[in-house]
Amino acid sequence: MITADEVCTPGGQRVLDKGMTLNRQLIMRLSFYQIDTILVEDAAPAPDTKNDSGQTAHDPGSSSQESAYSAKVRSSPRFYKFRTDHSIVMAVIKSSLDGYVKQGIPPQPEDLLEKACKLFASCKTTLDLFDMLNNMRSDEDSIYVHSLNVALICRRLGKWLKMSPEELDLLTLCGIFHDIGKLKIPAEILNKPGKYTDEEFQMVKNHPKYGYDLLEPLPLDTHIKNAALYHHERSDGSGYPLGITQQENDDYAMIVAIADVYDAMTAARSYRAPLCPFRVIANFEKEGLQKYKPKYILTFLSHIAGTYQNNQIRLNDGRDAKIIMLNQNSLSRPVVQLDDGSCIDLSSQRGLQIDAIL
Repeated sequence: MITADEVCTPGGQRVLDKGMTLNRQLIMRLSFYQIDTILVEDAAPAPDTKNDSGQTAHDPGSSSQESAYSAKVRSSPRFYKFRTDHSIVMAVIKSSLDGYVKQGIPPQPEDLLEKACKLFASCKTTLDLFDMLNNMRSDEDSIYVHSLNVALICRRLGKWLKMSPEELDLLTLCGIFHDIGKLKIPAEILNKPGKYTDEEFQMVKNHPKYGYDLLEPLPLDTHIKNAALYHHERSDGSGYPLGITQQENDDYAMIVAIADVYDAMTAARSYRAPLCPFRVIANFEKEGLQKYKPKYILTFLSHIAGTYQNNQIRLNDGRDAKIIMLNQNSLSRPVVQLDDGSCIDLSSQRGLQIDAIL
């Protein structure tokens, strides 16, 4: 839909201009300012965008795999409330990180922690949290959205690892600050839709160093600074920017690394829709034990898979089924029951995989 007039808050602050085509980001902005109704024109015609090969470009916001389950989550009052609260906390994180990087104003970690923990506590179950995060996706997700999501996922994983309250708070702050170095990279490079030049790619790969340099003068716990520097390092030494191994890494940074990758893979990108959690689990299983600390990655994957036990799913051949039993040696390939009552062990049917949660 297209806005038929300017949209302003009761206090006169302009939120949207006339003639803007509504998308998920703009609707989230309206939600943030608690604007429930606006005037719109007729629906905007769907763009017929072609790629270089002449094919219609994929729109990650309207995936054919979008399920009734996702639609149900996004239409719930619970999701509306979480999205609004998430936007408010994200705005506080943005103000704090930008204020420090651009103006030298020291951040207030206690305030950021308090707000992130309150948002986390609003989700009563693991399924609730991941339903909220997995359905609030856009290819325009910002550094600040990602940082908040990683903080929430880290806190959940920390609870699964039975960390103390003090350790959970520290881990949450590691998530909030882990990507601050990206704010030192010009936006036109960071958001470049095409392929990076070698020089640009090297700059992006150096963002952990930029982050550490920003945090080093601050009176923050060493684990927070290490999480910024090491969250792209991998246990087998294949990560960057230093290429260190698990023995040299920081435990908090290794937890942040898992949350960082999970959030990135379940977010939409201009070239693909958000990945189903089971597709993400499959990708982790391919290399997880080599690249991530086994205790952390196995705990994370088993709990994520267990979250969707008994859920309806859709297979890549179009059939719907229900997850009835997990395979501990292949968590991305559980035993599922089809609508006719027959069962399929996906661990022995390599041509089948879970494409969507229904």
